[in-house]
This record gives sequence, C-alpha cells and structure tokens, in this order.
Amino acid sequence: MPFLEIPDTLITVYVEMTAPDQAKLAFVDVPHARIEQLGRVDVPFYRFLYKAVGDAVRWRDRNFLSDDELAAALAAAHVFVLYVQGVPAGYAELVQTGESVELAFFGLRPEFHGLGLGKHLLSYAVQKAWDMTGVRRVWLHTCNLDSPHALDNYLKRGFRLFKEEREPMPERYKS
Repeated sequence: MPFLEIPDTLITVYVEMTAPDQAKLAFVDVPHARIEQLGRVDVPFYRFLYKAVGDAVRWRDRNFLSDDELAAALAAAHVFVLYVQGVPAGYAELVQTGESVELAFFGLRPEFHGLGLGKHLLSYAVQKAWDMTGVRRVWLHTCNLDSPHALDNYLKRGFRLFKEEREPMPERYKS
C-alpha cells in the first residue's frame, strides 16, 4: 500500500555529501541482524528485493528492464542486503562513477519500518560508499512518492540538498 496519495507533480530532491566527515552515522544494536553484500548478480533475488521494498512507494523503472539489461546494471553495482533473523529486510545499492558514488536504491520492506533499521542500513551504505577508492562525493535522489521519513533520514545522516526538480507526475507512477 502506498504511503501517500499520488500528487499531480513529481518533486525529485537531490542530496549529497562531499566529505566523509559530513556523515552522521547512526548504527543500532539489532539482535540477529546482519548486512551482506551480494556476491554475484542474482536477478530473481534482486527483483524480489526491488518489489518488496519499492512497491509501496511506486518504484517502477527497473520493472521495465529485461533480465539481461538488469544483470548488466547490477554488474556495476554493490548491493548490500539487510537480514533480520535470516529474513531479507531491505537493501542498499551503490554505484560508483569516477569520484562519485550514487546510492541508487535504498529501502526497507514495510514490515521492518519503525525499528531504526533505516538509519542503520543507511549508515552502513554511507560508510561503504566512503570506503570505495577515490570517492569525493556520495549522493542520491528521492522524491515525494518515497516514504515520508526518507528525506529526514538522509538529512540526519549528513546529506545536504543540492537540487530540486518538479515535473508533471509521469503516468508510470499513477497506477
């Protein structure tokens, strides 16, 4: 179920960090939780994560990719999966291009919201991004279809707003 009614305008907000000391990491002690990097491209498992995390907030873009196109995109990514008691609870996907790392996808399955796991997984992803070679910038974008807590979490972890775009709501997000 979506968090919000679908507005007429899509508002996309871009945030960034330009130095590791801007990160305000906030790890929580969650018994039986662990984060693991996917060791290989696994398109069916990734599709499960994408749907389980993104359906409620109308993630659609990757649904339009063929398995081969998605596998190619994932080959350049670092995907970290949060497990709680052995169950996939969410994931973070990092993509490095030159000196920038994009947090391309990030989120939790709805049943894991409200437990502090979002700040934990985000902190882990930010730390991993800054650990990559030659990184001078970590960034992401979010929009008004995302969880109402997403932007606040990003700002609390040290990200700063650098751009906002508005456009009529694309048809693919209306259903």
